[in-house]
Amino acid sequence: MEEQHIVGKTKDRGFQIGVRKTFPISLEQAWKLIVSPEGIRLWLGDVDDFYLVKGHIYQTRDGASGKVGVVNFRENIRLTWQPPQWSQASTIQVRVIPSRNKTVIGFHQEQLAGPLEREQMRQRWARVLDELQALL
Repeated sequence: MEEQHIVGKTKDRGFQIGVRKTFPISLEQAWKLIVSPEGIRLWLGDVDDFYLVKGHIYQTRDGASGKVGVVNFRENIRLTWQPPQWSQASTIQVRVIPSRNKTVIGFHQEQLAGPLEREQMRQRWARVLDELQALL
């Protein structure tokens, strides 16, 4: 019997979601936007002493916590993120991708528990991208 395909469900990494938006700015400007204090507040939350350094452990003011896993300058950031009400951490990747004279900013999240979390995070990342655009 064939297993039914469920949107966003991976074979071994739970549910995932990816949301991208193209911005009319350079790669350098996009990177500066996502790593600025205002940008970090939008996509990660209010956090004191957050460092984009592999191994850095953080906690936001609303109780989400995690660990920075990868930082590739002007390319991507990968970290774990676990709100206090979640039973497990998920992995978030923030990417900047050059596209001619514009730049795509994308958020990809995996290890989500189910379709409800996936939809909640799709809405969150779409809102974050709109709010980042408003900062321009």
